Amino acid sequence: MTLRQKQSVFAHKLPLLILYAYELGYEITFEDFTSKTGHKRGSFHKKKLAADLNLFRSGHYLRSTKAHKPLGLFWESIGGTWGGRWKDGNHYSWGERSGTG
Repeated sequence: MTLRQKQSVFAHKLPLLILYAYELGYEITFEDFTSKTGHKRGSFHKKKLAADLNLFRSGHYLRSTKAHKPLGLFWESIGGTWGGRWKDGNHYSWGERSGTG
């Protein structure tokens, strides 16, 4: 699968995660969606295959990896990689091995 094809799959799957978050009563904003700077070489953010999401409930910003766990488990169930496996709970990526984001 080409990089562009992976980006397309990621773009298709990410809305499912966001809709699921809203179904659970969360709100989402984007933190780091794509980036050309600020990430290590080979970052999935630079490849447009990762998003960092801010999570809110009842107006409160939820920073902990634990707060992201229901979303992370859902994301993994549809084929994604969740950064909570390496203490980066708000990181959601596609086609990435754990800990490389």
